[in-house]
Amino acid sequence: MKRYTTEIIDAHIAIEAWLGRGEGDCAALMARFSDRFSMITPGGATLDKPALVNFFQAQCAARAGLSIRVDDIELLAEWESGAALRYRETQQLPDQAAHQRWSTVVLDKDNGKLLWRHLHETALAG
Repeated sequence: MKRYTTEIIDAHIAIEAWLGRGEGDCAALMARFSDRFSMITPGGATLDKPALVNFFQAQCAARAGLSIRVDDIELLAEWESGAALRYRETQQLPDQAAHQRWSTVVLDKDNGKLLWRHLHETALAG
C-alpha cells in the first residue's frame, strides 16, 4: 500500500505547488494521468485528460497560498494491474474556510509506473 499512498501524496504536493505557487513542470504533472483518465468533480462535472490538461494550464499559480492535505488513505481493492483507494483531501486558501472532500481513485500500473485512471470526488457535508 505504501507505493499507492506515496503516489497520492506526491501528486497532491505537485498540484499544490502548481496551483498555489506556479512551481513545477505541467508536463510532468500530467504524465501522472492515464490518457484514458476520467474524473467526476465534487460538483458532478466530468473531465477527461484533455480537459484536465486545459484546467491545469489555465490555473497555474491561480490559487495563491493554496494548502492541500491528504489523510485517511484506505486501500479498497488491489489487483495485479492496479488498485482502488479512498482518501480525504482538505484544501484551504489563506484566510478562507477549508474545503474537504472524499476521493476515490483507481490507479493503473503501467511498466512499473502508477497512472491515475479514474478519480471521483465528493464534497464533505458542511
